Amino acid sequence: MKVATIIGARPQFIKSAPVSAAFQKVGIKEFTIHTGQHYDSNMSAVFFDEMNLPQPNYRLNCGGIGQGEMIGNMLLQLTPILKDELPDYVLVYGDTNSTLAGALAANKLQIPLIHVEAGLRSYNLEMPEEMNRILTDRMSSILFTPSSKAVKNLEREGFKNYECKILDIGDVMFDALLQFQSSAHWIPDMGAEEFFDNDFGLVTLHRFENINDRQRLAQLVQELNDVHKDCLPLWMPLHPATSNKLEEFDLELNIYTAPPVGYLQMLWLLKKCKIVLTDSGGLQKEAYFSNKPCITLREETEWVELLESGCNKLHHIGKTNLNLLLTEMLSISFDFSWTGYGKGNAAEKIAQQLGRL
Repeated sequence: MKVATIIGARPQFIKSAPVSAAFQKVGIKEFTIHTGQHYDSNMSAVFFDEMNLPQPNYRLNCGGIGQGEMIGNMLLQLTPILKDELPDYVLVYGDTNSTLAGALAANKLQIPLIHVEAGLRSYNLEMPEEMNRILTDRMSSILFTPSSKAVKNLEREGFKNYECKILDIGDVMFDALLQFQSSAHWIPDMGAEEFFDNDFGLVTLHRFENINDRQRLAQLVQELNDVHKDCLPLWMPLHPATSNKLEEFDLELNIYTAPPVGYLQMLWLLKKCKIVLTDSGGLQKEAYFSNKPCITLREETEWVELLESGCNKLHHIGKTNLNLLLTEMLSISFDFSWTGYGKGNAAEKIAQQLGRL
């Protein structure tokens, strides 16, 4: 069996690590195409170096442009590669532009599509990621879901009537965290190591809907500045897109910031921090896996199980008081015993299922 894996963004590099290793163990031949969606060394190359990922067989140059143009460029460059390689399956992860472009390329060439992390829904169609999820799921022949709730989402949308397989295998990000947690470490670019010996909140911010609207971003910046000044020191690896928007909108973020960091540094930060504040999907889960409460800087989340557990709370920007919410979260002793995202063997299950085909 020959599988074409299409990746392009930070979360996909992380998810692919345990799956690629599992493929090697069972003899599934894999070749990887990196779309270049994340091309900065701190957002791409560092992950391959730190996690000992095999270098991509193909590297495209599709980053740094608008979403529609990016997906179109990816489709143009992916198509001849897939025609030449003739894989048995195309595999995509998550909900990025690279995910949708890979799904479209496979669909047009009638190559069966595998979607890892299928069935997630935030029910906010204004999020580009939501449309990417829905379209990718519909084009997929094999849908590997991270939870039973994701299965129910697909069943509610009629997927039982389609020619596809739905398999609940757990979350591959849990596999990756367990695999690499012992290698987590600090690097000097993060700032003085002594700072992290005291209580702090770990912040990430990069979602299109949060950073592209000046009023919304200004509100968030003010709220984070207030928390940092009045409640808890905040530390944030600054995403390039967020940095550009702060400069464009002339906004001043008065918290501790650093350049983007690799996966092993994020795992180290998750060990050290008191709480996570993020608009990322993956970091919500990584916070839970690390037994840390999380405030999601969004109106909704696709990871609804974390809300139900109580360990994750939504912050409605400009409506709820972030200082009060954070103070409340820090006063609670949370229960992290729920294991609905699996036992850390999702990649092994994916390889086993494909090996039976």
